[in-house]
Amino acid sequence: MLLNAFIVVLTIVLMEVFSIVAHKYVMHGFGWGWHRSHHEPRSGWFEKNDLYAVVFAGVAIALIWYGTEGAWPLQWIGAGMTAYGALYFVAHDGLVHQRWPFRYTPRRGYLKRLYQAHRMHHAVEGKDGAVSFGFLYAPPVHKLKQALHAQHGGRPPRRQDAATAPDRAAAPQDH
Repeated sequence: MLLNAFIVVLTIVLMEVFSIVAHKYVMHGFGWGWHRSHHEPRSGWFEKNDLYAVVFAGVAIALIWYGTEGAWPLQWIGAGMTAYGALYFVAHDGLVHQRWPFRYTPRRGYLKRLYQAHRMHHAVEGKDGAVSFGFLYAPPVHKLKQALHAQHGGRPPRRQDAATAPDRAAAPQDH
């Protein structure tokens, strides 16, 4: 049982690493066709980018099924993917993009840093020049500001975001 719990936790950690790579090189690369909708104003409850969640949920479901049919430890890997998806939904869709019926803007600590890091990711129009590709890991805000500054030749990014202002949380925006 302890080994199974370890597999779930390890899968959550590895999913964040996988997500950073996939977000940077797939979603902001050849998969931009789906992900673009996430960087534009949303016109309804769903966006095309949500198809990524559907694909990953399908993989998790298949792993859980094969695992319960005897292919240990696949069900625990699938459970870790599912737990990561739940954390993603709460942190990214709920906290950062406020796709819930209520609003909460963190004022300090890890949640504020996560919020600001992802808002800085959206401070740039298009797929190029973005920073902070993690969903649960947020680099220090001052490092992200430096990276944005360096990538844009000393000019501010094309889209200003309140998250780049010191000690201020960003105003909620739908995109």
